[in-house]
Amino acid sequence: MRKARFTEEQIVGVLQEYAAGAKVSELCRKYVMSDATLYKCKARYGGMTVSDLRRLKDLEAENAELRRLLADAMPDNAGLKGLLAENS
Repeated sequence: MRKARFTEEQIVGVLQEYAAGAKVSELCRKYVMSDATLYKCKARYGGMTVSDLRRLKDLEAENAELRRLLADAMPDNAGLKGLLAENS
């Protein structure tokens, strides 16, 4: 997987400059990114602060861990249901 060129904190900083009134063409030239990249980042991170971003990353990590735990428990659950069905 390709490593991102900018960290999320840097992207939020660029978007805050955009919200402050900087022109898209100036920001793209300054940070060497395309207009499409800026608008894609705006769609994903628009209106976020750095603290919101950190909280989002923590929640995503917790969600991934819960999904992993659920995926580990599902085969055991299916096996137990099969045993109960055979015994009934």
